[in-house]
Amino acid sequence: MADIKALLVDDEESFRNTLCKRLKRRGMDVDQAGSGEEALERLAASRPDVVLLDVKMPGMDGLTALHKIKEVDPLIEVVMLTGHASMEIAIRGMELGAFDYLMKPVEFEELLYKLEDAYKRKKYHEDRIAARTGGE
Repeated sequence: MADIKALLVDDEESFRNTLCKRLKRRGMDVDQAGSGEEALERLAASRPDVVLLDVKMPGMDGLTALHKIKEVDPLIEVVMLTGHASMEIAIRGMELGAFDYLMKPVEFEELLYKLEDAYKRKKYHEDRIAARTGGE
């Protein structure tokens, strides 16, 4: 778990801060952003393995941010998070390349497993690309 580099993107600061502390206690390298725009700025500075991305935020919504994240780096895995159940949003997120979709409030252990699974998928794709290119 210590190898996972995550970015939490949520406009609810107290939720973001609490979750960030809990993930860091589990050995994860965690950064945070309060908006889609801020998340894209953070991506310019460093690349996380996994982004936990809220769907409903002021300004750039989660689906738009997801699309832009995948444009920057298609290998970054994105787990969508929302307090508003919507099958259309979930389907659209998966079409745009989201790894999965979780409902708030999410159980912490379930979230951990989802982030670990997303990280494993990213590493799998990176290893396949490295094998095809000779590890360059």
